[in-house]
Amino acid sequence: MLDNEHLRREMTRRTLLGRSAKGLGALALASLLNDGLQAAPENPLEALGALGQLHFAPKAKRVIYLFMSGGPSHIDLYDAKPKLKELTGEELPDSVRMGQRITGMTSGQSKLLMVGPAYPFKKYGQCGTEMSEVLPHIGSVADDICLVRSLHTDPINHDPAVTYLLTGNQQPGRPTLGAWSAYGLGSVNKNLPEYVVLLSGGGGQPLLARYWGNGFLPGKYQGVQFRSTGDAVLYVSNPEGIDPAARRSLLDGVQKLNRMQLEAVGDPEIATRIDAYEMAYRMQTSVPELMDISKESAGVLEMYGAEPGKSSFANNCLLARRLAERDVRFVQLYHRDWDHHGNLPSELKRQADQCDRASAALVKDLKQRGLLDETLVIWGGEFGRTSYSQGAISANNFGRDHHPRCFSIWMAGGGIKPGMTFGQTDEFGYNVVSDGVHAHDFQATVLHLLGVDHKRLRYRFQGRDFRLTDVAGNVVQQILA
Repeated sequence: MLDNEHLRREMTRRTLLGRSAKGLGALALASLLNDGLQAAPENPLEALGALGQLHFAPKAKRVIYLFMSGGPSHIDLYDAKPKLKELTGEELPDSVRMGQRITGMTSGQSKLLMVGPAYPFKKYGQCGTEMSEVLPHIGSVADDICLVRSLHTDPINHDPAVTYLLTGNQQPGRPTLGAWSAYGLGSVNKNLPEYVVLLSGGGGQPLLARYWGNGFLPGKYQGVQFRSTGDAVLYVSNPEGIDPAARRSLLDGVQKLNRMQLEAVGDPEIATRIDAYEMAYRMQTSVPELMDISKESAGVLEMYGAEPGKSSFANNCLLARRLAERDVRFVQLYHRDWDHHGNLPSELKRQADQCDRASAALVKDLKQRGLLDETLVIWGGEFGRTSYSQGAISANNFGRDHHPRCFSIWMAGGGIKPGMTFGQTDEFGYNVVSDGVHAHDFQATVLHLLGVDHKRLRYRFQGRDFRLTDVAGNVVQQILA
């Protein structure tokens, strides 16, 4: 007969987990495979994810984030600075820069010469918002958007800046905004992932998979990349010679083995893998229909500038609307090549031609379908550009360096006050002078619109609670409808 001391020694942590694994495994698997959790909630405060219940009534059910990778120039697109035009060729005053750090690409220049906007600005809509004339389509929805001109961030280079804006920290390894949303809120569509990513554009800064990663959250919350051409999702299609019945039989066998392992060791990642296999099987039917934009009317295709069978930002914007219709929680479109250190006038116009029409079409299309009020649309990059030129200035050519101290984004729908501008920068477009919005404030505001208190959406990892906004962030109440 064992005495109590011997029994205590035998009951190690490994033994405890092993004996209780069956219960833990069953719980983890049930939470992933329970179809009841995928049904649309009747209670507006009910969340299908880890939260269980939202902290307050949401203004938005989903997010479409148009991420302009590389850092679009706020000075040349959204923040009119007529004085810069007059001061072109003059040196930026020290009183403006105030010794702030600049990148190694311009720190060696003998002079930091200011340069005005590449194109004229004009007023759009009844609200009279000023934007560049290279954005006539976005200008046409000026009365539906809120233009924030006072966003600012900390990092000065691309990778840490993208990482910071999307994860709340410059160091890799934390969950992204989309992953946090999927984790906290869950999905109402069991046939599609909670978080979908679409890519377009070529050149410019590389797009790393961790920009839509799950970090330390369970793997099921990472963004799933859909491709515009070929197989929409890699390795989802059945190989030649395998029909759906054979695939189902194979998955059933694999799932049986995985369940046995899950019950033996209780690792939640095994449950995630089981769920991934089941999701992939369901996507074999749902994704091809979703990606077939040829079923859209000629008028809709023309409005976006979309062309079936091609890869483009326009096609991705149309796909984003189709994903919104299917209640995908978070859709992120990355469009590359906004990093204009040189040839800015021509390159900016080229990028605007690729993005302007479809960005506006998305807002209009969501609105006419009654989806804009419950869909938060965001447009912007990781930082702005300098008011001084990188390199020489000529009549038709100059460049701009990275600038994190102020830049512009716009938001529409989902609880955002339309037809307004918020925040102000100085006459050089270099520093925020009123109503600054830090990256953490932006993150807090997005979560707030989804019904989530950013301070209460947490995940315990390595002995401490983490959240998207770290230890900062305030909701920007002034831009909420």
